[in-house]
Amino acid sequence: MDLTTKYMGLQLRTPLVPSASPLSEDIENIKRMEDAGAPAVILYSLFEEQLKHETLELEHHMTHGTESFAESLTYFPEPDEYVARADEYLDHIQSAKSSVDIPIIASLNADTNGGWTEFAKYIEDAGADALELNIYHIPSNMEEPGSKVEDSYVDIIKSVKSVIKIPVAVKLSPFFSNFSNMAKKVDEAGSDALVLFNRFYQPDIDLENLTVVPRVILSTPMALRLPMRWVAILYSTIQADIAATSGIHKAGDVLKVLMAGASVAQLCSVLLKHGIDHLRQIEQDLIDWMEEHEYESVLQMQGSMSQKNCENPSAFERAQYMRALQSYKPNAS
Repeated sequence: MDLTTKYMGLQLRTPLVPSASPLSEDIENIKRMEDAGAPAVILYSLFEEQLKHETLELEHHMTHGTESFAESLTYFPEPDEYVARADEYLDHIQSAKSSVDIPIIASLNADTNGGWTEFAKYIEDAGADALELNIYHIPSNMEEPGSKVEDSYVDIIKSVKSVIKIPVAVKLSPFFSNFSNMAKKVDEAGSDALVLFNRFYQPDIDLENLTVVPRVILSTPMALRLPMRWVAILYSTIQADIAATSGIHKAGDVLKVLMAGASVAQLCSVLLKHGIDHLRQIEQDLIDWMEEHEYESVLQMQGSMSQKNCENPSAFERAQYMRALQSYKPNAS
């Protein structure tokens, strides 16, 4: 069975790629991923703030007034801690590269277009095989038009592409007024792959302590529908490869995104929930299904159910919504 796929010019043994998560903070875990069959690993993200905090100006703004409230002293890590994390990230890339034979894809979590883009060059020099830009921007300024937000994404991509030669993937959110047009802009800016989609972790309110707190909720298979739909719509309309992420928990989910047109399926929540070795089970289930349905390769199925190739292309657009509502039969009891 030929499970190989090509992603950003990288020849991968299978399409089952562990995405950025805390699991990759440990070199031993990265080794286990390779042993379990991972064809590549995307490292945990280095955040833009972890690079920007090293400046004296930001140190002043972050620490000014904190002596007034004891609890605020631990709200922001010390700038030196952020700088150390940046250096440690480069060391981690080098350690990972020397420990495994599979490609190592670094990850930068970006918000603005700034001097941090130069760090992409350090990542390349450290030996990373590719870089994934996880652009996480929450536009809350009422005076900022959508076009400016979109332009900032394009500027970030162009800035990074101008300083490195390794492939660059861009992880996007679906929250654009015309995602097809945004995908086209990202593609034309030089992105080697689109990763669909970024999951924005929403804050919660702690009712007992009356504080706003972070909440990380693992994805469910239902989350698959959104990326699968857009993978199918974009397949063959852009030059960049497409990776699907969010809601991929079993071999059937992998099959769906491959048939929609994805080159790889990124796995995160399922590995956090069931462990790294669960990769083996997903791969075996994938092989079993392909053998039963007489598929010889991943390439044979890739894009076969995309909007371009499926029997009813409108099923991925408004017609699907109308049919879904008309077909639902509520329980009257």
